[in-house]
Amino acid sequence: MPSPYNIDIQNSCTDCARKVERLFCNMSPGTMETLDAIKFTSVYPKGSVLFVDGEDPRGVFILCSGRAKLTTSSSEGKTLIVKIAEPGEMLGASATILGRPYEVTAETIEPAQLNFIKREDFLRFLSGHTEACMHTAQQLSEKYQSAQREIRSLGLAQTTSEKLAKLLLDWCNRNGESTPQGVRLKVLLTHEEMAQMVGTTRETVTRLLSDFKRRKIIEVKGSTVLVLEKRELESMVSI
Repeated sequence: MPSPYNIDIQNSCTDCARKVERLFCNMSPGTMETLDAIKFTSVYPKGSVLFVDGEDPRGVFILCSGRAKLTTSSSEGKTLIVKIAEPGEMLGASATILGRPYEVTAETIEPAQLNFIKREDFLRFLSGHTEACMHTAQQLSEKYQSAQREIRSLGLAQTTSEKLAKLLLDWCNRNGESTPQGVRLKVLLTHEEMAQMVGTTRETVTRLLSDFKRRKIIEVKGSTVLVLEKRELESMVSI
């Protein structure tokens, strides 16, 4: 079913062809039928705030399509993007399970379909389905390991250019499209948001990207970044 945001809505988790690719969703038909009965499906435009850091947990969101950024802010107003969530990821699970406030703010960065499950229904679902409980634990464990890798790579990086190179390489490995000219990336983040991912200023990111372009390491056309010299980026990364 098409939506106003040009998204083909997947109403049934049981019949979803992509569930086998996704850690949480790849469960038995019976478990998925129960999930279908308790979820609420909605399509959100870009820039929709799903929940806010410090807010009491209402439940979990399962990202079916599109992407979302997870951010945290300091008391001085400095914002850091801690993760870009991809389709198949569950958002707000740890806060929902613990009954503690959400630790980040979740906002869509492109039109997205999400399934929402109320907290009480989600906890009952986990209690009644061992499979769902295990898959939730696996996804939370994966997020923990990913966070540790990010802390290590960004925390031990010597320079901002190294952090930015590492970010571009991560995108190449996760979502890059190989072409004869190089690796093509679809970058939906602004320079300000990229700065929030590597802990620097927008001006610094703009300057470094211009330097990468001058050195023929990348080309930029609108939201498309073509990484021409991936090895040059790799040579900047020390860890």
